[in-house]
Amino acid sequence: MVIVMDETASEEQIANVIDKVVRLGFDIYRITGMLQTLLGVVGERIVDLRDIEILEGVKRVIRISTPYKLPNRSFKAEGTVIRVGGVTIGGPEVVVMAGPSMLEDRDQIMRIAEVVSQRGARVLRAGVFASPESLYSQGGPGEKGLRLLREASDRFGLLALSEVYDSRQVATAAEYVDLMVVGGGGAQNPDLLRQAGALAIPVIIKRGTAATIEETLIAADRVMMAGNLNVVICESGIRTFEPYLRKTLDISAIPIIKKLSHLPVVAAPSEATGRRDKVPALAQAAVAAGVDGILIDVHHDPQNALADGGQALRPEQFDSLMKRLSSIARAVEREIPAPVSNATG
Repeated sequence: MVIVMDETASEEQIANVIDKVVRLGFDIYRITGMLQTLLGVVGERIVDLRDIEILEGVKRVIRISTPYKLPNRSFKAEGTVIRVGGVTIGGPEVVVMAGPSMLEDRDQIMRIAEVVSQRGARVLRAGVFASPESLYSQGGPGEKGLRLLREASDRFGLLALSEVYDSRQVATAAEYVDLMVVGGGGAQNPDLLRQAGALAIPVIIKRGTAATIEETLIAADRVMMAGNLNVVICESGIRTFEPYLRKTLDISAIPIIKKLSHLPVVAAPSEATGRRDKVPALAQAAVAAGVDGILIDVHHDPQNALADGGQALRPEQFDSLMKRLSSIARAVEREIPAPVSNATG
């Protein structure tokens, strides 16, 4: 349930309500808005709402019947805005996160970081751990790759993002990145979600290939209940009976999630399609549908990429896409940020 405190409620009254709820055996999460305080209550006990409604400072109590509580729009009516390193996710900007599917070496990541920073990306994303389904035989560069990702991000004024698939990778990645992606399969891993919940950085939860929207929001709920409220949902494609593309990017999920949840939503058209010629159209559709960010694969030499070269845009293609995304963003009253020209050289 959600306890909505009155706008005039004092800190003492809020503390008394929290104490009462905790004594009843519930976990509680406080969100302080501009006008009032919301208290998210999580637990399995049955309680008479009137026992809480009569407490001083309480405006109303809302029972939430869905299996996910903290991501629920009933828990927090206004959309969540996540701010990290000067970048805002969930605000008026559509944040572009771009880079190679797999980091290969220093020269590669530096060249790509320069390309995407010059064209308006705010986040440098690169894989350093191979996914369980990956054919990348070396398994990824691991911590060495994370160090290179951090170096390239700092040099070109970008945030660093990478993906983890195993709970053993979380602590290492958290030392280097500003945002972390939990892969689709990881959304079904309770231990991985708990560790992501202990982080102080935003976590992007990818929808699994066979996961429903509700199951994805439940995964987000587990991260938030573990203490990390900075969660983003990523639509990266689901498995359907259509074999033409790797997966079907569920554009309809974007407005649905935004109606059900207050969390920001991003899309990953490169991963969904597996084909660079289809990425621009789906990226544009996602922006039109209301996403707060886009994850795009970019590679300076995709023909010779060690992983997923077929889905990576070439620099000139990325440049063209960014111009079109800017036009579409303006049409839906959003914006693509201007390029950041603060490379340290």
